[in-house]
Amino acid sequence: MSGCFHTIGIVAKPNVEQVGHTLQAIYAHLRRRGFELRLEDVAQRLLDAPSETVRPIQMLGKECDVVIAVGGDGTLLNTGRSVAPFGTPVIGVNLGRVGFLVDVSPQQALVKLDAMLAGHYRAEERPLLRAQIVREGGIVREELAVNEVVVHRWITPCMIEIITHIDGRFLNSQRADGLIVSTPTGSTAYALSGGGPILYPTLDAIELVPINPHTLTNRPIVIAGGSEVEIAFGAAKDMRAEVSCDTVSIPEVRFDDHIRIRKADQPLKLLHPVDYDFFEILRVKLNWSSNGPKRC
Repeated sequence: MSGCFHTIGIVAKPNVEQVGHTLQAIYAHLRRRGFELRLEDVAQRLLDAPSETVRPIQMLGKECDVVIAVGGDGTLLNTGRSVAPFGTPVIGVNLGRVGFLVDVSPQQALVKLDAMLAGHYRAEERPLLRAQIVREGGIVREELAVNEVVVHRWITPCMIEIITHIDGRFLNSQRADGLIVSTPTGSTAYALSGGGPILYPTLDAIELVPINPHTLTNRPIVIAGGSEVEIAFGAAKDMRAEVSCDTVSIPEVRFDDHIRIRKADQPLKLLHPVDYDFFEILRVKLNWSSNGPKRC
């Protein structure tokens, strides 16, 4: 993709105190470099940039060669869901807390971006999930997820009964607070806190992790990435459930609804600095091997 970056989109976390200085520095630097810039509305307001540069976030994927997300993992998740259908790659500048996805530090942002926009980067394709809410035979809602699709109880103290099929074959029926259906990218997010394994982010796999299951033998399971997961509910008068796709919530799912989840047609394309190392990120973010390697 070297030499193909002409128009660059910028998306920012809506917090001027955290992102303002770095966002201004990136914007001014790219303008001096002569790039055409398109801004999502939050970035445009924080920068007080000309209004003609503003675009809806979905339009950035259509008009831009690459999109830079300035913020935390949540900012990149929102950006990724919007631009992935267009095949537009995303670069993350980390101004958040954990930062498994956004891996360019603000201190090195200008140097790293110069190198990456000159073609010196590592490209990755991360599988996404597409969730459909099926009601009375028709699809009433559809969303993409970079991390996970979560089915969980909503406004009720009671567990819900979740009936799961994989590619049309019955897996199990379990009473639980919910079920996490995760991509490998999401295996370091909610699924990790639920006791699921960490998956290498480019694996073609889907992870299912129960949330507080009533039966402790209900354990996480990893299935093939091409599988279709279908979730239904056991009938109950007081059943209240919600579906969340990353940060997008779909409330008031009905007990007779079905949720179909499968890999999306288009992956999310991420660009990393050439020194990107997933295992180093795990060591730093999860505080592994704090004393460093030992020599034999």
